[in-house]
Amino acid sequence: MTLRSDLITAVRNVVESWQTTQTHAAVRLGVTQPRLNDLLRGRINKFSLDALIGLAQPAGLTVHLQIERPAA
Repeated sequence: MTLRSDLITAVRNVVESWQTTQTHAAVRLGVTQPRLNDLLRGRINKFSLDALIGLAQPAGLTVHLQIERPAA
C-alpha cells in the first residue's frame, strides 16, 4: 500500500507540474480523463501497483524496487 501511495503522489505531482488540462494530461499518460481524475483525487483503491508503474514511465519517472532481508 505504501508503494502505491508513493507512486500515486509522484505521478500526481508530475501531472500538476505540467499545468495543462486533464484532457491533455490524460492523452500524455495514455489514459482516459476520468481515469486521470481518479489519480488526481488520490483514489488509490482504483489503481494496482502495476497500473501505477505503467503511468510512471510516460510521466517521465523511473521506478526502483528494492527488497532486503532484515538483519539477523
